[in-house]
Amino acid sequence: MAKDATPVIICAALTGAATMKNNNPSVPYTIAEFAEEAHKCREAGAAMVHVHARTDDGQSTHEIDRVQAVYDAIKAKSPELLICLSSAVGVFKTPEERLAQIIAVKPEMASYNTNSMNFSIIDRNTGMIFFDYIFDNTFTMLQDFGRAFEENKVKPEIECYDVGGLDNTMIIAKQGFFTQPMNFNFVWGVTGGQRFRPEMMIAMKNALPPGSNFTTCAVGVEQFPANMMSCILGGNMRVGMEDNTRMPNGDLAKGSYEQVEWAVRVAENLNRKPATPAEARQIMGIRAA
Repeated sequence: MAKDATPVIICAALTGAATMKNNNPSVPYTIAEFAEEAHKCREAGAAMVHVHARTDDGQSTHEIDRVQAVYDAIKAKSPELLICLSSAVGVFKTPEERLAQIIAVKPEMASYNTNSMNFSIIDRNTGMIFFDYIFDNTFTMLQDFGRAFEENKVKPEIECYDVGGLDNTMIIAKQGFFTQPMNFNFVWGVTGGQRFRPEMMIAMKNALPPGSNFTTCAVGVEQFPANMMSCILGGNMRVGMEDNTRMPNGDLAKGSYEQVEWAVRVAENLNRKPATPAEARQIMGIRAA
């Protein structure tokens, strides 16, 4: 491997707000399952995990005690692992509920959502609507979440579901509270966001402010080509059960860790080594608590 190859940060999103064990039995619910799956992902090559806490019966939760317990269990088993908590903790949560658990736990990184948008479940073959929802992220929320994150030394992972989310962020950034470098996550395939198109990824990469980092995640089958392109363009990669429960051949993934193994193979074939947690913190400008 060339000495100047830039390490690629591989993140595993262990479970989202909607993926359930009936989609894939490997989706973690319990505190012990989160700790074990995160450990497997670290062993496979992930530097970071993205976490939506669940109750034992699989319901998304913003309850601080539960979020803290999941966070602590992961850290106890994999102390070096970087944990990114979600500030999108399921439908019908207030901004206060979404933010309070981040401020209480104070992870090194947390998701920072930038678009008010449709966020729905629709049969892509027929257009039939199963669940309709508007994900609320006003400019006031962007301001309040951004200030609170930075004041508590929580690095924002800036979630952009289209190029408008990037533009929204840069408007609010004029207030001056974001520390450098800024870290963006391009999200593809949400019904209400944008489908993965290679030319759009290039456009979004070219629209980034100088010195920024970007990661890619994508829903379902778009996960694999989007992440391959991200790695080619010098970006980072996010895989895991939140985004897709299957492998490229259509088989159910044994866990998020199996998708991490796929990402490691892709990175190595593109002459990029997986970043260690320490390298990831340096690249993304994570501040010491």
